[in-house]
Amino acid sequence: MMKKIVWSLLIVAVVGGLAYPKVKPLLAGDSSKSPVSGDRKNAGKPEETKDLAKKEDVAGKDASGKDGGKKEDSAKKPGGGKPAAPLKVTTFVVAPTLFAETISATGTVLADEGVELQPEINGKIMSIDFKEGGAVKKGDLLLKLNDSELRANLDRYTYSKKLAEVRFRRYTQLLNQKMVSQADYDSALSEMNVQQSFIDLYQAQIQKTEIRAPFDGVVGLRYVSVGAFVNANTRIATLQRLNDLKIDFAVPEKYSGRIKVGTQITFTVAGGLQNYAARIAALDPRIDNATRTLLVRAVCANSDGRLLPGAFTNVSVPLEQIANAFMVPAEAVVAGLDEKNVFVIKDGVAERRAVETGSRTATQVHIVSGLQVGDQVITSGLQQMRAKQAVESLTDSLAPGAGKEKAGKEKADKEKVDKEKSGNEKGVSADHGVAKPEGSSTSLLKTSEPSIAALITL
Repeated sequence: MMKKIVWSLLIVAVVGGLAYPKVKPLLAGDSSKSPVSGDRKNAGKPEETKDLAKKEDVAGKDASGKDGGKKEDSAKKPGGGKPAAPLKVTTFVVAPTLFAETISATGTVLADEGVELQPEINGKIMSIDFKEGGAVKKGDLLLKLNDSELRANLDRYTYSKKLAEVRFRRYTQLLNQKMVSQADYDSALSEMNVQQSFIDLYQAQIQKTEIRAPFDGVVGLRYVSVGAFVNANTRIATLQRLNDLKIDFAVPEKYSGRIKVGTQITFTVAGGLQNYAARIAALDPRIDNATRTLLVRAVCANSDGRLLPGAFTNVSVPLEQIANAFMVPAEAVVAGLDEKNVFVIKDGVAERRAVETGSRTATQVHIVSGLQVGDQVITSGLQQMRAKQAVESLTDSLAPGAGKEKAGKEKADKEKVDKEKSGNEKGVSADHGVAKPEGSSTSLLKTSEPSIAALITL
């Protein structure tokens, strides 16, 4: 019986020694609240055990105090962390400036005169009398079709006419002598006129077998060869007059009332950087109902022959000059479904502004309404920008004196962070000193060894 009691007490002592490190922080907290109970708890223990308990109580108090301070600091800050830093952006300060309002359009270069050479009748090509890419004069023969049958018929009616003329002269003399009737005379006259009409018909058909230059110009590439049979739809070549050129372009109908005949314009062609001058010569008297645009035609000189018909052009048409215009970078304007917006900085946050835009250049947009002098328009970070977002202008941060102030602020923040880190490290070391699970369990076993031995002896 006694042996069972001894073994039971031994097991209880071992379990208590192993469980003591787990409950020790709770005991330390209770002792910090009631120092009297702590003194009673340490009474009767060896001096070393009392000193160790006091050190552990002090470490527990320090750790709990620092943890409490951290909890208070985190409670003061919303979300338990630092507030988000403002987004750094580039800005453009709105200021009035002189702006020559122009509109841009795309157009096409046309020849002053240009035709496609095609035959009027069917026939076989007998000769080609032009050189590809060569200059020709008005009336020059360019192509000849076979006309042998037509000429044969022309000769036939030429001879018939001569006979009709002889008969007509004879009837005229006989009519004066009252030897023929007036009806016979009229029949002879009609016969002569009919023969002349056939001659005129075949001469006209023979002319259709020839293609002549309708004006001075340059002949293009030919698409037929000698001996080919052609009809009225066959394309022979092109003829262009290049001394003067036309530029056709379209402008939106809202500018139709501001385009005037005689206005000087400038244009460039694809693949070239040179600006060419032209003058508006005519306006189409109607608005195209499909595109809602007005067709405009300008003319320009081409004495050197550098410009060619069919070239693509970028046209710039001046409208008027505006003295106090608000111009902003084109990238600052954000297009919406029904309106256009910009973001401006107001009281350190981004504010969305609806604006009305006018003409634009290659890099800037004219703001008709929506902005005021001195507004800071945001020009970067627009993809992630939203209203009421905290922003900071890089222009302000780079102002004189701002660099020193910013450096001092960063230094103070760094010192504060280092101080917090050092405090955290001390708190962690204190917590470790309180815990010491291995060391504490060993000391408890050592101190409990006499008791266990006594129990075994009993």
